[in-house]
Amino acid sequence: MKSTFTLLVFLVAFTMHAQTTLSGTITDHTGKPAAAANVYIDGTYDGAITAEDGTFSFSTDVTGSQVLVITALGFDDVKEPIIIEAYVPKQFKLQENVNLMDGVVISAGAFSAGDNTKINALKPLDIVTTAGSVGNIVAALQTLPGTQTVGESGRLFVRGGEADETQTFVDGLRVAQPYGATANNLPTRGRFSPFLFKGMTFSTGGYSAEFGEALSSVLLLNTIDEEDQEKTEISLMTVGLGLANTQKWGKSSLTVNTSYVNLQPYQWLIPQDVSWNKPYQSLSGESVYRYKFNNGLFKFYAAFDHADFSINAKDINLPEPVRTAITNDNFYANSSYKGSFGAQYTLQTGVAYGYSRNNIGLDQNSVDNAEHSAHLKVKLTKTFSNMIKLSAGAEHFTTDFNEEYKEPEGLSFNSGYYNNITAAYTEADFVFSKSFALKAGVRATYSSLLTKGNIDPRVALAYKAGKKGQFSLAYGDFHQTPRADYLKYFKDFEFEKTAHYIFNYMYNSAGKTFRAEAYYKDYANLVKYDTPAPVYNSAYNNDGNGFARGIDLFYRDSRSIGNLDYWISYSYIDSRRDYKNYEAKVTPSYIAKHNFSIVTKYWINSMRSQLGVTYSYNSGRPYDNPNESAFMAGRTKSYNNLSVSWAYLLSQQKILFFSVSNVLGYDNVFGYTYATTAGNDGQFARQAITQPASRFFFVGFFWTISDDKKANNLDNL
Repeated sequence: MKSTFTLLVFLVAFTMHAQTTLSGTITDHTGKPAAAANVYIDGTYDGAITAEDGTFSFSTDVTGSQVLVITALGFDDVKEPIIIEAYVPKQFKLQENVNLMDGVVISAGAFSAGDNTKINALKPLDIVTTAGSVGNIVAALQTLPGTQTVGESGRLFVRGGEADETQTFVDGLRVAQPYGATANNLPTRGRFSPFLFKGMTFSTGGYSAEFGEALSSVLLLNTIDEEDQEKTEISLMTVGLGLANTQKWGKSSLTVNTSYVNLQPYQWLIPQDVSWNKPYQSLSGESVYRYKFNNGLFKFYAAFDHADFSINAKDINLPEPVRTAITNDNFYANSSYKGSFGAQYTLQTGVAYGYSRNNIGLDQNSVDNAEHSAHLKVKLTKTFSNMIKLSAGAEHFTTDFNEEYKEPEGLSFNSGYYNNITAAYTEADFVFSKSFALKAGVRATYSSLLTKGNIDPRVALAYKAGKKGQFSLAYGDFHQTPRADYLKYFKDFEFEKTAHYIFNYMYNSAGKTFRAEAYYKDYANLVKYDTPAPVYNSAYNNDGNGFARGIDLFYRDSRSIGNLDYWISYSYIDSRRDYKNYEAKVTPSYIAKHNFSIVTKYWINSMRSQLGVTYSYNSGRPYDNPNESAFMAGRTKSYNNLSVSWAYLLSQQKILFFSVSNVLGYDNVFGYTYATTAGNDGQFARQAITQPASRFFFVGFFWTISDDKKANNLDNL
């Protein structure tokens, strides 16, 4: 009896520890044996390495449903569900990992600045180290190909499009009012402080189906995901003061900055070509709160800006200047979440709200307008493999604009509009190999105000030619609601429309980047009116049309000459439009046919200094001279601007910064305004649109106090 019991125990123990042998063959995507691949049962130490002929064999004592994992350098991981007892030897084929650093990427129309992008034309935030930009993101972007330097505006004009044809997004959510307050022919600045952003993508065309309401381009700003340390930054400048602080707590962090600008002391010292009653003053601030979950990140961004000023604006049609006073209050906030869940799913969602109010005095008359805007967005992405990714999303925009005009005699006029825009999109990324990739999508939009909708197809592909070069193609349709200047008076519009065709070549090696891009844009349904300016009784229609075509070239080199980093941009554009109150299809007044810039930064180690030099050139811009029979036949003289900057490290965390814009004092003219009636000699008198001052001088002291005692503001200057 005892021997029988012992035998039963032995048989049970043997059964419990019985092993199963798993074997098979692994090949690459071409059918060749994959040697040195790692094969194992997920969650165990049972596995083997494939032999030269791609075969493997190993034993395991686990049973039931398991996951067989295969990994190999340069290939996608394979995770194969199996039942141990039912497993039979089989062959597995590996797919090439196309996300390697030498893989192809879609690059048509996009300039990126960020740590992880493979289409870097610019380093993180260094686009704002350009001499003459003085921390203004928009001014630095104007040194890139495809942009126009419209000195009387200060906004982004891209590839034949007006400034309102470029949309700005923070963490994927739209900013309705991205520029500061300004008066007619007085340049403005972007509202954002560059140090809050980890990177940016500036798309000059052909952008993703995820974005809409922009005929020309989108500027995507991404706030920092996680601060590396606590720090305080103090700024003392000739134009004002600034203070920023970052705090960290476990999984969360908060960054806050505020600045005060007052141009009056500066204008006491430096003569201006503008007659100021009250120089520009502003109080502004921004903050970003971040909380890191196990599988996601929540961010809340908020910014406010209060500004006011008063000038005496010359008007060629009036004997005395018009006293123009502006007070602007602006607030913008958004909250966003991005996280992963399930089997390769990513959820991105957020909501944004913007408010802007302008109180404008024109002598005794007044204009008071306010805009409330909101943006809700959700995006779901499924990554099937490194070769296939599918995204789908929906978003809703609301705009409520109201304006009241008053005169002392009691005359008043109210105008405005309310619009809801709903959009949905889907987009797929296919990476067929390290040499070929395709992105295709479609976007559908409906406007409650226009009571119309549209569908926009978009597609882009890239082919890698050799180790360092690649070609890209892009096509897309883009629609945009007409601007507030028109909608506040007239509602029965169509969407304005354009189609983009882009061909791009990019060469990228260590420290060197070259890009060449040709494009064509076809405009339709542009707004026209029959008065000198859009007013309540103008006759409006969508009969306008136009085109833009050109070539953009960009070269950057940070390797050939020690301590020297530079980039060179050149753009040629041929663009014509029949829109607004134009008499014929001509080149618009904001377009210069040739645009060139060179940006250099040189680090002088012995002097602990960074020297920056920027030179920009634009050929003459067209303007309409009523003394001539041809429409828009005049041309301004060419635009020239040489700016220099010098950043000196007093210590590792203290910087003294000097900058002079237009150091040679070029007398740049951006156009002319003409009298509406002829003089006694039969000629129409004119007034030049010029710069507010011949030069702009800037001196600042920047002090960073941080845990590592190394961080400084050099990248933000």
